[in-house]
Amino acid sequence: MNELAGKHIVLGLSGGVACYKAADLCRQLIKEGATVQVVMTEAARQFITPVTMQALSGRPVHGSQWDAREPNNMPHINLSREADAILIAPCSADFVARLAQGRADELLSLLCLARPQERVPLLLAPAMNREMWAHPATQRNLAQVAQDGATVLAVGNGDQACGETGDGRMLEPEELLEEVIAFFTPKVLAGQKVLVTAGPTFEAIDPVRGITNHSSGKMGFAIARAAREAGAEVTLVAGPVHLATPRGVHRINVQSAQNMLEAVMQKAQKATVFIATAAVADWRPATQSEQKIKKDGSGQTPVLGFVENPDILATVAQSQHALVGDLFCVGFAAESHDLLAHATAKRQRKGVPLLVGNIGPATFGQDDNALLLVDAQGHRELPRASKRILAQQLVAEIAQRLPALQA
Repeated sequence: MNELAGKHIVLGLSGGVACYKAADLCRQLIKEGATVQVVMTEAARQFITPVTMQALSGRPVHGSQWDAREPNNMPHINLSREADAILIAPCSADFVARLAQGRADELLSLLCLARPQERVPLLLAPAMNREMWAHPATQRNLAQVAQDGATVLAVGNGDQACGETGDGRMLEPEELLEEVIAFFTPKVLAGQKVLVTAGPTFEAIDPVRGITNHSSGKMGFAIARAAREAGAEVTLVAGPVHLATPRGVHRINVQSAQNMLEAVMQKAQKATVFIATAAVADWRPATQSEQKIKKDGSGQTPVLGFVENPDILATVAQSQHALVGDLFCVGFAAESHDLLAHATAKRQRKGVPLLVGNIGPATFGQDDNALLLVDAQGHRELPRASKRILAQQLVAEIAQRLPALQA
């Protein structure tokens, strides 16, 4: 998608075995449209060669403040002035200590100190043994560099190269890429608390079988990610889907429509935006068999009775929190035909300010979609695009509507 097009990233490597991840990270940053200038400490060169990073970045690697290739012999000035951001990945415990102390005895720490702080952000991706991570000195240094203006990214938890298990692993390249993209995303939902539902529901017939639908949850998960990147605090209530939780999003897993309603109502009172993308079953079996319903050879089919499921969107939209204007509700309508007519009617019936329609059979399980936005002023189409792009566009549309709601 070239989400980093036009961005120039200085990628700094300090000493640590996680340097091997920096090679993939460099490649992924470039695939998203960024240009990357690699700077390595002497310790980093013990783990990965400058030749590798030069081949991946397409630029000579810098490692000395006495680099004669710079006409003015000031690489710490030139490199930092060209950057849109400096990302240190991996950032070792030693390098964190250097930054905390303001040391400048090698190129990477020197250019971090010399960067124009008001326009060149510094992002740190810590990587170290779990004991080093938990040590009071490290935590004290991390607090200091954050106070000095650096953005300290989270660490992973899991197996470490030393054979131990715990916190301190550097995030994976894909996770770091998400963090960089999120950092540059305009924070149009800053201060908002967004509640999103996604995926299908599963209405059990017996312990083995149930009624569900083809919803993949991809649209809702993309919206949750886009909302978080836009600065919101996001809670995602997800039906039974096999999708990774977007970074920074709190996820609640549910099965049935009743489960989803209960989870939503617990969170809705503190939310400021509710986006109901889940494809909730309209009906559920009136009774659930405690044992698997088996064929008995008679040819007779079981008789199932149904009851109507609660209307989650309407319930939230008619809550006092929404009626007084403190909760902006967005509904979704997955239709098979006559999209505008059905979406318009559903918006009025549900009592929501914005209804997003799509043709369900054309999008379930797919990575792209086309949306129809329906509100009191009329309707507007968002042409077919990836669900990622549509989610970003929808978040922007919602953000534009919030000031009028709050006025």
